[in-house]
Amino acid sequence: MAGRQSGNALRMLCGAALLGALTACGGPQSKDVPLDTLTAEEIYKRGEFLLEDKSAKKGQALEYFQEVERLYPYSEWAKRALIMQAFTLHKYKKYEEARAAAQRYIDFYPGEEDAAYAAYLLALSYYDQIDEVGRDQGLTYQALQALRVVIEQYPDSEYAKSAELKFEMAFDHLASKDMEIGRYYLKRGNYTAAINRFRSVVQDFQTTSHTAEALHRLVEAYLALGLTDEAQTAGAILGYNYQSSPFYDDSFRLLKEKGLAPEAKGTSWLSAIYRQMVKGQWL
Repeated sequence: MAGRQSGNALRMLCGAALLGALTACGGPQSKDVPLDTLTAEEIYKRGEFLLEDKSAKKGQALEYFQEVERLYPYSEWAKRALIMQAFTLHKYKKYEEARAAAQRYIDFYPGEEDAAYAAYLLALSYYDQIDEVGRDQGLTYQALQALRVVIEQYPDSEYAKSAELKFEMAFDHLASKDMEIGRYYLKRGNYTAAINRFRSVVQDFQTTSHTAEALHRLVEAYLALGLTDEAQTAGAILGYNYQSSPFYDDSFRLLKEKGLAPEAKGTSWLSAIYRQMVKGQWL
C-alpha cells in the first residue's frame, strides 16, 4: 500500500496474542458459529486476523468488517470496522469501493482522528490509479483535488507531508503529459500545436522539472516558424532561470546559428512571463 498506514486503525491489527486467542476459541475458521452470536469486538478481531492471514481467501476479512457495521451499526467497533473496510478495499485495489467507504467514514465521523486517514485513503485511491503519461489524465486531476483536501484540512496530521509529496508528483505528471504531446507535434512539424502544449507547461507548471525543456522546445518551434522575438524571449527566460541546464546550451546554440541572442523582445505572452519570472513584475 502506498503511503503511511493509519496510526490508529492499523495499530489495532492483531499480533501474536490475538492469533493465540483466536486459535484458542476456534479462530475465524469456525464457520459453524453464527456471527450474530458474537460480540462486535470478536467479529472485528476475526477480520483483523484474516487480513493478516496469508492463507485466507481474498476478501474474507472485508466480510467480517462489513458484518460488524451491519450487526452493530452504532458501536465504536462499527466505526473502526468502516475505516478498515476502506483500508482493505484499497489493499485489494478495489479503488471505487475504497473511495466510497472512505467517504462514508468522513461523512459519518468528520471529527474523529481517523478522518484524516480516510481522506488520505480516498486520495490514494485516485493517485494509485494514475496511468501512463500517454493516457487520459482525469484521475490525475482528481488525485490532486483529493490530496489538496488532506493538505489543507488536515495540515497537522501524519499524512499531510506524504500528501504534499504525492501532490508534487501528480502535478509533475500532468506537465509530463503536455511535454509528451508537445514533442509529438514538434517532431511532425505541427509547430502551433506544439507551442500550445509547451506554453501550458511554462504558464501552468513552472514549478515542475519540465519547464527548462519546455522553454527550449519553444525556442525550436518559434525559430521554425520564423518568430524570432518569441524564440529570443524564451531563450532569455531559460538563460535566467536554467543557465546551467543543457537545454540552455542547446537553445543558445540554435539562436547563435541564426545570428540571434537570448533577450526579451516583443510583446508576446512570453514577454509577460519574462517580466514575472525575471523582473518580478506581476501586474
